[in-house]
Amino acid sequence: MKLWRSPAARTGASVAIATGLYGVSFGALSVASGLDFWQTQVLSLLLFSGGSQFAFIGVLAGGGAGGAALGSAALLGIRNAVYGMQLNALLQPKGWLRFGSAHITIDESMATSSAQTDPAEQKRAFWVTGIGIFLLWNVFTALGALLGGAIGDPKVWGLDGAAVAAFLGLLWPRLKAREPVAIAVACAVVTVVVIPFVPPGVPVLVAAVVAAVWGLLGVGAADEGLEPDVEPPHRSPAHGRLPDEGRMP
Repeated sequence: MKLWRSPAARTGASVAIATGLYGVSFGALSVASGLDFWQTQVLSLLLFSGGSQFAFIGVLAGGGAGGAALGSAALLGIRNAVYGMQLNALLQPKGWLRFGSAHITIDESMATSSAQTDPAEQKRAFWVTGIGIFLLWNVFTALGALLGGAIGDPKVWGLDGAAVAAFLGLLWPRLKAREPVAIAVACAVVTVVVIPFVPPGVPVLVAAVVAAVWGLLGVGAADEGLEPDVEPPHRSPAHGRLPDEGRMP
């Protein structure tokens, strides 16, 4: 199938455009928080994890220390490691592609790829989404950083809410069971309560501890979770049946 005829590739391209555009908000907010153009650009090139980037500059803008900023960014980046394990089984990249795929493993590339049922379409969705977002995110980060001084306070334009809106859009469809909803509510309440008493960046860490303790206690059913289960593709119309399918145990 030609790439431009692939439904997964077209979906990935549309997601890349929509996500890349709000990189301008990161660029503007980063400059407003005290970082210069090159520091902002390095964050997008090397860190390339929108939530972690926004957390980092958000803590700095709030007067938090560098350690708290790094802690918040690292905490939000842990989810990408989970995505990486799932996508490694799903896509099975080889050689240098493993390093490239690790760098563009983010919420959007994970979601777009795992939504496909055909193995070839899963790969197209992942690479088109991940590479597309990486390129556009960096372009619009640079644009936002350059225009940051010209547009004034980013909050006037609502740019400070872009990342929050994006995260809510990703999170909401996954809250399909009672336990994830309860965890989200509990973490939100704890965050609001501790904000007046702790330095910037620490409320996120406190909320993570609440979620971790909840998970260790095993309150809900074992098959409940925020992320859909993703299994390696064992069968497709093009591959036929499994090697052991139809055999007696």
